[in-house]
Amino acid sequence: MDTFIFVVNIIGTLAFAASGAMIGLNKNMDIFGVCILGLSTATGGGVIRDLILGLTPPMAFQDPTCAVLALATSAVFFSRRVRGVLMRNQRRYDLLLFWMDTLGLGAFSVIGVQLAFEQAARPTFFLLVFVGTLTGVGGGVLRDLLAQEVPYIFVKHVYACASLAGAALCAGMWDHVGSMDAMLVGMAAVVLIRVLAAHYHWNLPRAKL
Repeated sequence: MDTFIFVVNIIGTLAFAASGAMIGLNKNMDIFGVCILGLSTATGGGVIRDLILGLTPPMAFQDPTCAVLALATSAVFFSRRVRGVLMRNQRRYDLLLFWMDTLGLGAFSVIGVQLAFEQAARPTFFLLVFVGTLTGVGGGVLRDLLAQEVPYIFVKHVYACASLAGAALCAGMWDHVGSMDAMLVGMAAVVLIRVLAAHYHWNLPRAKL
């Protein structure tokens, strides 16, 4: 189980670091800005999660593995070759950004639930879903704020709702099917909802003047 959680965490870190770096490239940032955006996206949700659960200092500062991996991923995306391949084709850029965001969201939504189960004295369903969702969307919100964008979760393809549904499924199934299966189902639900929302152009109702 420890290996499985480690792999899911690495998947989420790589995916969110890539999405943060891509936004930085699109904003024409220098290498420092791209790396900071990648690092913030990959670790931001986890830092907020740990503070809520009373884990201080947050795990990102206790074990630098994920931070180093996020910085390395961001630097790779900044390299001339990768940057050229991505930025010359808008469709390719949008598709990769979508999948990186989706994989990161799914991975971190269930990692949040797992950490809440492990650390909370009374892991209520509300706490599990709240922490899971916040872990999933927190890094993306921080990324968008740093990039001076309207946070993605408020405008694109039921992003936060996908995280909410995945976290709820994971938390609800935890005691019935086991932790690994619950996390796999939760991740799959996030990915499926995001794919369907993108394909069918699902969005929540918006305020119009």
